[in-house]
Amino acid sequence: MLHNHVLVAILIFSLTYTAIISEKINRTVIAMFGAVLMIIFQVISQEHAFGVVDYNTIGLLIGMMIIVNILKKTGIFQYVAIKTAKVSKGDPWRIIVYFTIITAISSALLDNVTTILLIAPVTFVITDTLEINPIPFMIAEILSANIGGTATLIGDPPNIMIGGATGLGFMDFLMNLAPVVLVIFVVTILLLKVIFKKSLQVKEGNKNRILDFDETKTIKDKVLLIKSLIVLGLTITGFAIHQFIGLESATVALFGGTFLLLISNIDPEEVLIEIEWTTIFFFIGLFVLVGALEEVGVIGFLAEKMIDFTKGDLVMTTMLILWLSAIASSFLDNIPFVATMIPLIKNLAAISSINVTPLWWALALGACLGGNGTLVGASANVIVGGMLEKQGHKLSFMNYMKVGFPLTIISIIISTIYLMVFYI
Repeated sequence: MLHNHVLVAILIFSLTYTAIISEKINRTVIAMFGAVLMIIFQVISQEHAFGVVDYNTIGLLIGMMIIVNILKKTGIFQYVAIKTAKVSKGDPWRIIVYFTIITAISSALLDNVTTILLIAPVTFVITDTLEINPIPFMIAEILSANIGGTATLIGDPPNIMIGGATGLGFMDFLMNLAPVVLVIFVVTILLLKVIFKKSLQVKEGNKNRILDFDETKTIKDKVLLIKSLIVLGLTITGFAIHQFIGLESATVALFGGTFLLLISNIDPEEVLIEIEWTTIFFFIGLFVLVGALEEVGVIGFLAEKMIDFTKGDLVMTTMLILWLSAIASSFLDNIPFVATMIPLIKNLAAISSINVTPLWWALALGACLGGNGTLVGASANVIVGGMLEKQGHKLSFMNYMKVGFPLTIISIIISTIYLMVFYI
């Protein structure tokens, strides 16, 4: 009887993933539908299905989305972007450098999708004023959002999931991933300068128009800004110490979000309606799909095969996970991929003597940096593609890939060296 369940589970999982990859049907709808089918065909019980959802990931996402949605209303992001453009005196290369630094830092502290949604509109205003093609700016921002997001627990959904599943905390991610991320970021920016050198010529008159912008007009609510920044500061401090005070990261994020709702005097409906509920439900569907595969023993079987293949060798296993997750995350969404890999690595730990800690860092680096490989590699990339099209600039899959894929391979080579030197 169990054998039938295995076949049903693999069939539902494969069809659901194929539909997600094809992007013909909304990915949230198909993930939820696949999850419900797993329960209907009794691969997993309804009670167990609720049990396999990682509520730490869900809570962390919702808490941070509330904080960011309130912060967005203050106009602080537009303020920072315009101020930066003025400091760079309208020089396009300097603007790219400053904007990528802001994007990388924001992505490490918020999440890349939010960061891109906030910084992209301002970038368009600046490129229109300079009468210059926005595509080099947007490609640089995509790359730096995904690179910056790799550095922390809250920066990129794969890291949130790995943290939720392993108990690795905010400081663990920062100490283990930030050093290599910094190197990758610097190398990427230097290479971008070489790639885009020719397309960044601007007339002097247009540069001066940037200096006429008035950034002070963008701040819409000073009191709310002060409250939001204080709560954001408290939340990030909470992340830094959450392991020492015995709280999960989701609790910290939800405390920040609900506390800010309490003191902001904004109608909660206004804020809650802006939460990306489609993303939240996509996660829930995925957790159930992968949990069902785990339930019938498919994940355990794959873990055993992986150990047979790498002979339990730490170097081989780490490299396999790093490169496999990087290449896969370039072409598939990294979230479902990581959702499948987490139980696999946990099973490896259970059935072998491998120290799996380096494997978590390999998975995080591969999945987050791999997102830079193609235009569909990460959610931020897809969003930018859509925004550019609205503005009348087509960024094709191949044109993006010519820049993104080689830079991704370079970042994974740097990650390989880093993991070999410090962990293996």
